[in-house]
Amino acid sequence: MDTKKNSILIVDDENANIMLLTNILEKDYLIYTAKNGNEAIAKAKEVKPDLILLDIIMPEMDGYETLAEIKKTEGNQNTPIIFISGLDSDEDEEKGLLLDAADYITKPFSRIVVKLRVRNQMQIVTQLRTIEHLSMIDQLTNLPNRRSLDERLKIEWKLAIREQTPISLLIMDLDKFKNINDVCGHLQGDIILQKVAEIFKDSLKRPGDFVARWGGEEFVTILPNTSLDGAMEIAERIRLNVENTLMPSIDSSEIKITISIGVNSVIPTLNNFINSFLSNADKALYAAKDAGRNKVVCHN
Repeated sequence: MDTKKNSILIVDDENANIMLLTNILEKDYLIYTAKNGNEAIAKAKEVKPDLILLDIIMPEMDGYETLAEIKKTEGNQNTPIIFISGLDSDEDEEKGLLLDAADYITKPFSRIVVKLRVRNQMQIVTQLRTIEHLSMIDQLTNLPNRRSLDERLKIEWKLAIREQTPISLLIMDLDKFKNINDVCGHLQGDIILQKVAEIFKDSLKRPGDFVARWGGEEFVTILPNTSLDGAMEIAERIRLNVENTLMPSIDSSEIKITISIGVNSVIPTLNNFINSFLSNADKALYAAKDAGRNKVVCHN
């Protein structure tokens, strides 16, 4: 069971306030602290907390300016921020909420109010993350979906350009899968897709390797820091594992299936484009199909 605590960054220039809030919350949350706006921006960028409690009145940079800067940092655009302040007029609270603060807690602190308002925001964070996770997962195979693939490929592509390392792509298509759906039914087809997804995951050895369902019976694997030779070796391993696996069936019949794989590998530069990278892997896949299926073909 995952027992990892949600994290909170407490930002206040008064030690007494930090100590009090830490005492209220440390039992249930992982606590980070900062004493001014610049520290808060750096710490938020470093730890990416789940929630920030932010004082308004601070020297040099007040809470309003700090909030605006934190919201610009990568990974913190959607982090909820609760203002904590001795300013308790309607105008002060309205200003904070208009700046996209999630909530407002006034000093002196009430333990129960702090706990409840923090708990409420954490529940929203959890719900949004669950929705986000579901939107990135293919519900049938439990693999990442096309949206997740697009986002991951952009990240790995930029990294390969920056580090000048090879990145490889496998586009994989189950051979004559339509025949299985037509003859055995879509339920049988779904069972095979689930089994093939397991084969893909078992065939990839490194944590950084990424496989997603692209749609229908097509799947894509991203292999960061992998040369063409390495990608061809992995693709052949996948092809053999699929070919040699007896697929589960709903009527005890023996079902075997094969897969065709197109491979592309580049060390990208700013002059290369992701769409061409994908398109060339797709061309290699069609070459594998044209060559008789159950083959691995690389883009020349």
